Amino acid sequence: MKAHGAVHKYGDNIDTDVIIPARYLNTADHKELASHCMEDIDKEFIHRVKEGDIMVGQANFGCGSSREHAPIAIKASGISCVIAATFARIFYRNAINIGLAILECPEAAENIKNGDEVEVDFDTGVITNVTKNETYQAQPFPDFIKTIISEGGLLNSLRK
Repeated sequence: MKAHGAVHKYGDNIDTDVIIPARYLNTADHKELASHCMEDIDKEFIHRVKEGDIMVGQANFGCGSSREHAPIAIKASGISCVIAATFARIFYRNAINIGLAILECPEAAENIKNGDEVEVDFDTGVITNVTKNETYQAQPFPDFIKTIISEGGLLNSLRK
């Protein structure tokens, strides 16, 4: 399993209210959520993001509330993977539950810049910054998490 795309980079403590503002939580439509993803800190994100792109954050990405809307909005926007120095634990679990690939790697989060082209190999945990010709090592997912992500989330994997 691999991801490859352009990077959308953010800082520390990106909370769920920034990822998807609370004023949009009255919808369950994933594309509608995606259309407002990151709008309070990056109004152009939804116009720049392309299918397969990668989001990079620093420490404590996804802090705040426990709602699943945040990883759903990110995934539905076209982001294939989120890399961060650290994730809030509830966001981490919610992301896996909905099938959004996420990797913790402080070195990658520090060195990858906005707009860099990055490739992620989920089997090995190797993150390659194609732009800078640098590699970083994240912990690869165990097989059961790879299955959950490849099936599009926990419920889909349980159905199969």
